[in-house]
Amino acid sequence: MKSRSAQSAVITFATLAIFCATFSWPFQKDGPPATTVSILVSVEAKHGKEVPAIYREDVRVFHDQERLQVTGWTPMQGEQAGLELFMLIDDSSDTSVGSQLDDLSRFIKGQPATTEVAVGYIRNGTVIVTQNFTPDHALAAKALRIPLGSGGGMASPYLAITDLISRWPESPNRREIFMVSSGIDALQPGPSNSYLQETIEKSQRAGIQVYSIYASRAGHIGHSIWRLNWGQDNLSQLADETGGEAYFQGLQMPISFGPYLDQFADRLKHQFRLTFVARSRKEPGYQKIKLETEVSNAELVAADDVYVPAPK
Repeated sequence: MKSRSAQSAVITFATLAIFCATFSWPFQKDGPPATTVSILVSVEAKHGKEVPAIYREDVRVFHDQERLQVTGWTPMQGEQAGLELFMLIDDSSDTSVGSQLDDLSRFIKGQPATTEVAVGYIRNGTVIVTQNFTPDHALAAKALRIPLGSGGGMASPYLAITDLISRWPESPNRREIFMVSSGIDALQPGPSNSYLQETIEKSQRAGIQVYSIYASRAGHIGHSIWRLNWGQDNLSQLADETGGEAYFQGLQMPISFGPYLDQFADRLKHQFRLTFVARSRKEPGYQKIKLETEVSNAELVAADDVYVPAPK
């Protein structure tokens, strides 16, 4: 009897060892030093408007087919709901954007008390701030004005965003940009845009998501179909690679910004701070990640690349 009991115990132990080995494979193995990284993630419904509930155990992070360990999944609600939202309008936009100011004003005034809003205008490669961050949403809304149109300058809007990010102090709160622009870069209008790429990298490193809505550009340059296409491609790439969203209605400015601002407002209600363990390299740099979940009808949206510092 003792012999059979001992044999049974050995079999049970071996079975448990195999079980543990089988289910430990997805996570990091021995290798380069690890570094904790945090990014902002938005949860979307693939179909319909009902956004599924997502918990930490539902989130999977991959880099080069290696599953990384998730250590935190914090909803941006309650004490964590703080948001610094910069409303950015391209001064080279057509003056018809003035018809959208009421929608923009309503959106700003409708933000929760945990959101601070700033307003600025893109002009000549920089941002002219008309209202610094304030919890007084009515005050922020008053800073809106009709864009200058053709007098807005011919510099790159992406130079301006990079400039804004460089002047934006670090904060424990979410930091996000909502931009009204054609996306057209008069300095680099083709498929390769170094200014855009720098903006993407700066945004990713700072953890800033960039959202945009298309607005017609003033003057002849705003009537060029190929420039319009590249402009929208630029806005889409900037949004995709920073975890934001670009809103379009064909090649025309939307009749009303209202529905798109409503979508953006809803998205802000379904954001989380994801923390995971990344592999450090000898030099700091950007690493591509992929987010997955098996929760039905749920999609996780975040920046394509994350900045991983060098090991200390």
